[in-house]
Amino acid sequence: MEDIQLIESAERYIRGEMNPDERVYFEQLRKTNSDIDQLVVEHTLFLHKMNELGNLKSFKTTLNEVHTDLAEQGLINSEKLKGNAKVVYLWKRYKRVAAIAATIAGVTTLSVSLLVNTLVPKADKDKLQELSRELIKVKAQQTEQKKEVNSIKNKIADTKIPFRTAGTGFVIDGRGYLITNAHIVRNAKNIFVINSKDEQFRASLVYTDLNKDIAVLKITDEDFKTMTSLPYGIRKSSTDVAEPIFTMGFPRNEIVYSEGYLSAKTGFNGDTLSCQLGIAANPGNSGGPVFNYDGEVIGILSTKEIQAEGVAFAIQSKYIFNVLEQLKKDTAYQKVKLPLRTTLSGMNKQQQFKKIVDFIFMVKVN
Repeated sequence: MEDIQLIESAERYIRGEMNPDERVYFEQLRKTNSDIDQLVVEHTLFLHKMNELGNLKSFKTTLNEVHTDLAEQGLINSEKLKGNAKVVYLWKRYKRVAAIAATIAGVTTLSVSLLVNTLVPKADKDKLQELSRELIKVKAQQTEQKKEVNSIKNKIADTKIPFRTAGTGFVIDGRGYLITNAHIVRNAKNIFVINSKDEQFRASLVYTDLNKDIAVLKITDEDFKTMTSLPYGIRKSSTDVAEPIFTMGFPRNEIVYSEGYLSAKTGFNGDTLSCQLGIAANPGNSGGPVFNYDGEVIGILSTKEIQAEGVAFAIQSKYIFNVLEQLKKDTAYQKVKLPLRTTLSGMNKQQQFKKIVDFIFMVKVN
């Protein structure tokens, strides 16, 4: 299909204007072509933004008409109300109307959000387990630990700090930017990352995409030193089924290496955000990189199937690029660059591990 035809088809699909046969055919295209699936999601959001803009312009026009009408009736002195004063006056006098308009806008937004969630294939969370590691199991123990800690400083070596979850993250920019899963750092008050040398650094959350389950962290600790060029690259295209893969992560307090293979290009129930892996994965592996044997990151390990052993799922690496595009809209992060080339191709497993290990971090959250 031409790009224009694709957009027209996506819009007809979103608006429910396709006949049953067309809809079945288009949904099959979405399942087999991730670019078309992404186009549907992005165009849905685009239409939503256009509706928002139209509602805003309509609301402003209504306010101006009300103001003009009141001025003509002599109920207000238009000349005395200028700039912000006019807006404040109209807000106080017509805040009920504004509240109703805001409610309508809210319902519209919620409806579109529900539509987007319906359009994107989702995994059944009851059948999946997030691979973050729970560090606090007894509330009474947590309370006791909090009493023993008076303050949290930039450098923390006290094992009594009540971290509640842990996972894995990996460096995407040597200046201290890491990728991990959004569910690991959800509702985080403090974030710390620890390397394989047991060096601990404070980090902050700079961007999160809950729908894609991807978060970007920045190491802010003054003791952190910029790292040299990364040995691995981030793969933008999909990889082949049955290709051997390996992961490195922290299911315990030391880094663990695991091997497996890519078993499907989509995730649980055809989820197009992720891919399926045949690999052993445990709590703590969440957020860890999935590599092919050329040393390219092909995914971010996130969940595993509860009722099946050796079945895990990873967010496809191409979505890291989408997240970075969003991050760069903030001018403070425009210099962040993803590694695109790998220097690990042709090395044996032991050599690859030694080159990568310094760039993989445990992520702890409280």
